[in-house]
Amino acid sequence: MLKALTVFGTRPEAIKMAPVCQELAQHTDLIESVCCVTGQQRDLLPPILEQFGVRPKYDLDIMESEQSLTSITTKTLIGLERILREEKPSVLLCHGDTSTALAAALAAFYQKIPVGHVEAGLRTYDRYSPYPEEINRTLISSLAEVHFCPTRLNRENLDAQGVREHVYITGNTVIDAISRTVLPGYVFGSPMLQRALEHGGLTVLVTAHRRENHGVPLENICRAVLDILEKYPNLRVIWPVHPSPAVRGTVYPILQNQPRVYLTGPLDVQEMHQLMALCHFVMTDSGGLQEEAPALGKPVLVLRRETERPEALEAGTVLLAGIERERIVTLADGLMEDHALYERMASAPIPYGDGHAARRIVSYLLWRFGLAAEPLPEFLPQAETGGSV
Repeated sequence: MLKALTVFGTRPEAIKMAPVCQELAQHTDLIESVCCVTGQQRDLLPPILEQFGVRPKYDLDIMESEQSLTSITTKTLIGLERILREEKPSVLLCHGDTSTALAAALAAFYQKIPVGHVEAGLRTYDRYSPYPEEINRTLISSLAEVHFCPTRLNRENLDAQGVREHVYITGNTVIDAISRTVLPGYVFGSPMLQRALEHGGLTVLVTAHRRENHGVPLENICRAVLDILEKYPNLRVIWPVHPSPAVRGTVYPILQNQPRVYLTGPLDVQEMHQLMALCHFVMTDSGGLQEEAPALGKPVLVLRRETERPEALEAGTVLLAGIERERIVTLADGLMEDHALYERMASAPIPYGDGHAARRIVSYLLWRFGLAAEPLPEFLPQAETGGSV
């Protein structure tokens, strides 16, 4: 039997690892699947776990008020040490670039347990943007033995780092998740959201939370939202606000009394995906939304100065808006007024997956540990195959 221990702690990790957990659970004759959550984002995990039917065996419950990166990392390291010694997994699977993922990979390395890195190879080549994610994922690439890359470019990034063995292109598991969460005729659990979407007009979905955007950049984003609403009376903004005090302390004072701004708490994964499917376009500094929204045919304005997802820029599904008020407004004007631009972005080929990334990951693990003759073929996007994904 192959014993796979999946470890994650934040909302984005949970969304992207849930399909992997589900796929592992389909192979009970060959795989013992064990899930551990760290609770890095304690309040945001339960709805996602329930949505996908994932039942963690372990919960480190590390979250504390105004937690630091050091606290997240050390608590995860200490908590996982006992679990790894007891479970002795064949492989530990971590995701992406969070402090949970880095600590999990390091804890496994200390126990000489192989690490499989899901969503490997993303890079901006700016160590402080995004912070601390860029260094986290770079370090994980040095610790991991198996690298599951969403795209060919991610593999090239690893190659430049000298990581060339056991690198496998899977597509992104978030596309798997979307295929299971967007449903016709969906009714939102929040009456406020349901009423807002029933009143006609167009919706812009906004999120912003990254540490490098705290302070003046986030204020600029909020002021740009006000400018856009003033120009377009048929527009509303829905903003699920991150629980971070640094985010809430900026967003609410500027936007909470605006009649066409709907500020909510974090939404569960199904509500978020449904909202994306219904909106006109997305403005975000999130990494995941740069992948999710294009899969639903929605253009994205990236509220950052750079992105570790240049495939989206190349495909034309996103525009780099930066954090300056005037540029954000100008690019929003383009999506509101230039129909040809909007259609190009909305219909551009999806570079991130075909909904089978989790199957590829599990097939590769079975092959890697001698339980299958060969893995599934790697993912190639529509632009490279000439066909539809």
